[in-house]
Amino acid sequence: MKKKGKHRRSPSRSKKVIHHPRLRNWKLPVLFLLTSFFALTLYIFWGLPNPTRLSSHPSPASTKLLDRHGQLIYEIFADQRRTPIKLDSLPKYVIAAHLSAEDKDFYKHSGFSLRGILRAVKNTFFRQKLQGGSTITQQLVKKALLSDDRTLRRKAREFVLSLAVEIIYSKNEILEFYLNQVPYGGTAYGLESAARTYFGKSASELTLAESALLAGLPQAPSYYSPFGSAPQRAKDRQRHVLSQMLDNKFISQQEYDGALGQELLYSRQESLNAPHFSLWVKDMLIQKYGLDRVEQDGLTVITTLDLELQDFAQSAVASEVAKLKKEKVSNGAALVTHPKTGEILAMVGSKDYFDTQIDGNVNVVLASRQPGSSIKPIHYALGLDHKIFTAASLLADKPTCFSQANQKPYCPDNYDGQFHGPTQVRFALANSFNIPAVKALTLTGLTDFVATSSAFGITSYKDPQAFGPSLALGGGEVTMLDLAVAYGVLANAGTRVDLNPILKVMDRAGTVLEQVPSTELSDEDSVKTNLLNSFRYNHKSYVKISPPNTRVISSGAAFIISHILYDNGARSATFGSSSYLNIKNHPEVSVKTGTTNEKRDNWTVGFTPDIEVAVWVGNNDNTAMSYIASGVTGASPIWNKIMSRALTDYSQHWPPQPADVTGTTVCSLSGYRTPESPPADCSPRYEYFLKGTFPPPDPGQNRRDISIYKSTQAPATARQIAEEPQNIEPQNHAVLFDALGTALCLDCSGGYGGPDVIRLDSSGKAIKQ
Repeated sequence: MKKKGKHRRSPSRSKKVIHHPRLRNWKLPVLFLLTSFFALTLYIFWGLPNPTRLSSHPSPASTKLLDRHGQLIYEIFADQRRTPIKLDSLPKYVIAAHLSAEDKDFYKHSGFSLRGILRAVKNTFFRQKLQGGSTITQQLVKKALLSDDRTLRRKAREFVLSLAVEIIYSKNEILEFYLNQVPYGGTAYGLESAARTYFGKSASELTLAESALLAGLPQAPSYYSPFGSAPQRAKDRQRHVLSQMLDNKFISQQEYDGALGQELLYSRQESLNAPHFSLWVKDMLIQKYGLDRVEQDGLTVITTLDLELQDFAQSAVASEVAKLKKEKVSNGAALVTHPKTGEILAMVGSKDYFDTQIDGNVNVVLASRQPGSSIKPIHYALGLDHKIFTAASLLADKPTCFSQANQKPYCPDNYDGQFHGPTQVRFALANSFNIPAVKALTLTGLTDFVATSSAFGITSYKDPQAFGPSLALGGGEVTMLDLAVAYGVLANAGTRVDLNPILKVMDRAGTVLEQVPSTELSDEDSVKTNLLNSFRYNHKSYVKISPPNTRVISSGAAFIISHILYDNGARSATFGSSSYLNIKNHPEVSVKTGTTNEKRDNWTVGFTPDIEVAVWVGNNDNTAMSYIASGVTGASPIWNKIMSRALTDYSQHWPPQPADVTGTTVCSLSGYRTPESPPADCSPRYEYFLKGTFPPPDPGQNRRDISIYKSTQAPATARQIAEEPQNIEPQNHAVLFDALGTALCLDCSGGYGGPDVIRLDSSGKAIKQ
């Protein structure tokens, strides 16, 4: 009898297996991962260089800077003196300096530094800036075998190659490769070349101080170069390397102190043409194309420089500054440009680039200096352009103080220590009288002047609150480069053209990397036809800049200012009729001088529509010149020489009178228009005006009762009237009023009186009483 219960499955029946879908498809992701890994590996390591190439790495090709006529100016990082050196021939501190500067754990790691990698990863991901943690081995691989691309792919290739190099070569061999291949700046590739370039000796003869300086260069050769535009960086870098050597116990405190105090005597680089210009252009190229490309890719750079004019300008600056020793002038600088195109024809950054006593390697053209009165044409141009005054407007040149809230009153003097009474704008600017200039600024307002100066190209004038009325006389610093752009606005009939030193850049294969837009060339600018074909300029021998014109002021205002600045008769009261401001056979040259009150800066800047020349003399350490130094005795003789030479092949080119300019006669004293029946005291002269700004006819002598201070018989000041009423009496006199409403007594026996006090509002404008 069978038991009732659960039905039992027959033992002979096999269990049914159920497969999960995820388990059935495992092959697809594995295949994807393997394929991706293979593709990534192929991408990273395809075409990986052979590390044995380190033994025969080709020398980099130099970048050539040529002048506009094809003459060689300078070769950047040309490897002409690469001389291999053995590691065992070097003093121990030479090796120690490089290890301290670049890789103190070089003899401990296997080609890479874990600490450096972690630091690089941190900076890459948290600062969003790709950064390396390179050892000497990695730097060698990057310089000799790979490009300088800042990508993760390149870093991976660098990592693998560094391990391979460490396996193939010994540590000493790697270090020797590095010291023979790394760039030190200039034409120096390798330590031996660097030692001879900078110090004129073999690397085996280097001192500790010299070794530390050289060891600091490979990280950024141009930036730290002692021959660059900021040589102090080299000294700061040397100090850092010595400090690292001390911390790493490679040297003692005594050796550190001795090396830091050692004077470094650099080898004179006689072959460097136009050094300030060349190094400035080099910095520009590095910023644009990168250090490695400029050092090694064999670029050809056709610059705007005229080497013959450059040499003449350099000689003129050096010879004339030498004559100014008694005036305590030790240095000078000059800049020559084409205003229409912004091309720089000559740049003299100092009288002698190699004169260490005056810091001759500092480029004064790029340095911030006070412009003195050379800034005046800008605010006069602003006043004319905004029709605030005209060239015939009266500005009283008498003792005056300018008062602004929370500031000490500003009471300027004239350069000659005198006051000139009723002065029209033309003569105030031409003779560079200071008090009318400050009055002109207060009429336009400090805020508008700062904005206009910026539009003119003065990059250092930004915040009006940082300046006061002394800005009218050059109280704010500018660079010669900026001042040249600003004067170019006047030369270009009111349009601004920024300066440019480069016409064309090509790589070693002749491929054009950049080229300024071309314009037709004049016969004066043509160059040899063989240069045409070699540089593939088609029918052009070189190309000119054709930038978009940026209108800054009206062509009429620019014309009137230019006319004032070439009016030799208008300036003769101060400068005489036969000064250095006159260029033989070129009476159309407009020119302005400038000297700061403390006699620290002395300028002459002048132009035609074709050529502009700016010259400065002074001292790099900012010490004052002699009291007799002036724009005429200091900078002007240099300016005259250079301008005369630059205009040799040019005929007279007068600025054309614009359609918005007209003219009429005015009375020489009052500035009013000459009436049909002029009064006896009206001596007529011709003047230019913007249309719609003619002054009214001269009304004749204006007599009125004015307050006279008894003891001086001069017009009483507001303070005298308020504090000493008993000493005031009314008298009837002939009076003129200037553009600010200031009264000028023409027949007071005590002179003009004063000082007047002109109050200014928060924008620097005069508050008319």
